[in-house]
Amino acid sequence: MNLLQSRSQNYPLSIAPMLDWTDRHYRFFMRQLSKRSLLYTEMITTNAILHGDRDYLLAFAPEEKPLALQLGGDDPKQLADCARIAEDLGFDEVNLNVGCPSDRVQNGHFGVCLMAKPEVVAAGVAAMRKAVKLPVTVKQRIGIDNLDRYEDMANFVQVVAQAGADRFIVHARKAWLSGLSPKENRNIPPLRYEDVYRLKEEFPQLQIEINGGIKTFAQARAQLKQVDGVMIGRAAYENPYLFATADQEFFNAKKKAPTRREVVLAMLPYIDNWQNKGLYPNKITRHMLGLFARQPGAKSWKRYLSENAHKPSAKADSLLKAISAIPAEVLDSRPDLGALIAV
Repeated sequence: MNLLQSRSQNYPLSIAPMLDWTDRHYRFFMRQLSKRSLLYTEMITTNAILHGDRDYLLAFAPEEKPLALQLGGDDPKQLADCARIAEDLGFDEVNLNVGCPSDRVQNGHFGVCLMAKPEVVAAGVAAMRKAVKLPVTVKQRIGIDNLDRYEDMANFVQVVAQAGADRFIVHARKAWLSGLSPKENRNIPPLRYEDVYRLKEEFPQLQIEINGGIKTFAQARAQLKQVDGVMIGRAAYENPYLFATADQEFFNAKKKAPTRREVVLAMLPYIDNWQNKGLYPNKITRHMLGLFARQPGAKSWKRYLSENAHKPSAKADSLLKAISAIPAEVLDSRPDLGALIAV
């Protein structure tokens, strides 16, 4: 197989693109926990970028980098045009969504339905690869409907790899285009990690990243024995403090992991700045509700922010009031990195 030289930096850990969740405010919040993990935008369609409010859709703060733009689309010219825009704006890579099973995506003839059309995906990847110097990556499933044998996935990857895809992020579940909701497609089809491991074994020259059902860093470290990278989705949103040790565990950073109090304090000026632009604090604090997941006082924290951060009178100091019920040992403790790595 003739492959173009990969442009992609290898990120051992990333946070999945998630619709309605991984907006710029979530990403800034997560940067208080991990500076090195690769972050993604929500999936944005090519039509939205080319014909919509580009500033609203694509603006980001420098602190959010490294950052990938995830595109939804199937037209090579539109994909290339959007890739150029991404490069001009300073994104670190562009990713093509070939894994989302929502009705809106299927009706637009992109997302996971493209798993059945490897030549279409290859044409889009080739057009983007030619248009920009950025890495061009693909996020996919292991299969769809009855096109779900390992051999079907291997053929898809081989065709798209020849077009120059720099990395394949593989959600280790198939998707059903009908009969299951997007939520059910995240949970009901069984995980088939072995198929992703086999893909890496048979295509050792490709960067293969695994996604699906990974909830802890111990699980992530185990996966890295088989593949090049791990993408974590819902666990990163529901329990964001999981990523407090990401830089130390996966990127050899020397700086201490932040405490939860330090994270809260770091967000105060950010919320103040956005409130001065007319944004209610709850648009930001909604992403922070899981900061104290499984800790004493977590319910009080979530309740206070849920009941108050949306009010016109709400200020950034709502966070300080919300942590008043959190024990100091929870607020100021740091993860025991040595114990975590030993798990």
